[in-house]
Amino acid sequence: MALFELVVADGQARAGLLHLPSGLEVETPVFMPVGTRATVKTLDSQDLETLGVKLLLANAYHLYLRPGAEIVSALGGLHRFMHWNRGIITDSGGFQVFSLSQLRKIKPGGIEFTSHLDGSRHLFTPESNMELQQALGADIAMALDVCAPYPSTPGEIQDSVELTTQWARRCLEKHREFESRQLLFGIIQGGVIRDARLKSAHELLELDLPGYAIGGLSVGEGPLLMNEVLQYLAPFLPESKPRYLMGVGTPQDLWDAVGRGVDMFDCAMPTRIARNGTLYTSRGRLVIRNAKYSRDETAPDPECGCPLCANYSRAYLRHLFNTEEITGLRLSTLHNLTFMLKLTGLIRKAIISKDFEAARREFFSRYQLEIL
Repeated sequence: MALFELVVADGQARAGLLHLPSGLEVETPVFMPVGTRATVKTLDSQDLETLGVKLLLANAYHLYLRPGAEIVSALGGLHRFMHWNRGIITDSGGFQVFSLSQLRKIKPGGIEFTSHLDGSRHLFTPESNMELQQALGADIAMALDVCAPYPSTPGEIQDSVELTTQWARRCLEKHREFESRQLLFGIIQGGVIRDARLKSAHELLELDLPGYAIGGLSVGEGPLLMNEVLQYLAPFLPESKPRYLMGVGTPQDLWDAVGRGVDMFDCAMPTRIARNGTLYTSRGRLVIRNAKYSRDETAPDPECGCPLCANYSRAYLRHLFNTEEITGLRLSTLHNLTFMLKLTGLIRKAIISKDFEAARREFFSRYQLEIL
């Protein structure tokens, strides 16, 4: 069976099924929570399963540093280590190393970097990175890439595309040695330069990888430029393979990107802002710390049935945050993930019913972009 099955399209928006080698079937569009260090902060694996999460993202860079791939492998791989029997993608760590601009040096052979934890020196090569992700045991591994910052010069973008292609080839060659069921996705770079993006896509498509990610966006270019890139890039990618937009996933982003042909998303923002007291609701973002909620007996979102909204008031949640109770972080995280998962379900249903644009208009007729 093919990895990806396109069920129906409405314009460029796609509803599909992702068939993992484990036998797990994942409906797309899919939002993947970020479990950087083999955990989604404040939640456990049973929470995620109860919410209906099918696929999550962990980060090879952080797991390489702590506890180390050898320990994870010896304990049965990430699935057993974190008691999670559903899907896992591991990011190569290239983006995390990219963010350590003062602590890393990119060379043709790989990335030399200094640990942000203890100052120790390390080297990621495409080959060692594939060994790392194989040891972690994810269902899907990402090729090591070079993410150029925004803004970058055309020369810097060209260099990042060339190295990304070279490293993807080396990743694939090494990955084939394992003869495992793990899938390898390539990451398309090119900044916001059309020719560079299409060149990167063309070169990676020649490798015939199971899936393709769009990297190097949401790094400061803003939504207009990001959507411009997606508008011409996503339709350039094979219809028969999943399209994964990395590190992007606000409600606005999901509608915009799905409407341009993207299938998969990961983003830490919903859980991060939850821990800071900001909730996604059917009416927009709600900052629970605001004083006006101190006596508010209504649920944070009366239209939501998550554990927070079914049982607690805005006043109580505000109290938890003001007194720095961990329960507040947990309840808010449960709420925001519930919201994002329901939203992707709503979008998928709209695509299947060929009602995507009308559903988008209806959503934003109620959802306000300003903070409540």
